[in-house]
Amino acid sequence: MAVETVRVGLEERAYDILIGSGVRERAAELAYGRLLTVTDSEVDERYGKWIDTVIGADSKFIFPAGEASKTPVTVIDICRYAALKKYDRKSCFVAVGGGVVGDMTGFAAAIYMRGVRFVQIPTSLLAQVDSSVGGKVAVDLPQGKNLVGAFYHPKLVLIDPQVLRTLPEHFIMDGMGEVIKYGCIRDAALFETLKERGSFENLQDILPEIIFRCVDIKRQVVENDQFDTGERMLLNFVIHSCTS
Repeated sequence: MAVETVRVGLEERAYDILIGSGVRERAAELAYGRLLTVTDSEVDERYGKWIDTVIGADSKFIFPAGEASKTPVTVIDICRYAALKKYDRKSCFVAVGGGVVGDMTGFAAAIYMRGVRFVQIPTSLLAQVDSSVGGKVAVDLPQGKNLVGAFYHPKLVLIDPQVLRTLPEHFIMDGMGEVIKYGCIRDAALFETLKERGSFENLQDILPEIIFRCVDIKRQVVENDQFDTGERMLLNFVIHSCTS
């Protein structure tokens, strides 16, 4: 199994991102104290047995899948569950899922006992190339998206392209929008590769490399602008579709 490592160099907040087929099995090596896995109902249907067997977490918190769950109430429920199960400051929260799971797990980890470690195992293309990297964790309010949150980085990110095989097509489309964005803003060669290949299916043999290039671009931006006050705002680049 070939694994590429991206080191996010943020001094005491530095962490590694491991990218490669099958790399999620490295979760069995986690030695960050007691583990609490957080996931959603759809991911648990696909990977619940794997979570129980490989991660071997003491407990698992499952919430209903979807953006509607991304609220302060759910985050407090995660923290209450951790307190009920007597997790302490030496514990680690493990996010297994897409961006919603990662955001809420990271925010819960940031506030539980004033901060515990957390690990990201992103299962959507969008989360693998974007939201699992950079330490922005937040939840929504009725007044808008991501209005309550923090900058809180994981201890480790495990990105396994194999899990993308189970994704519905609309999740692939969302993720490819981010991949194209990185080509537009920072990597002309990546953009040309996407143009030549023409479809997600035609990227399968080089998918780990594509993910690596996107993650490495975000790493550079985050290292230069950790708190989203300058260069990092470039990542808000939006692609609009046009019809004639």
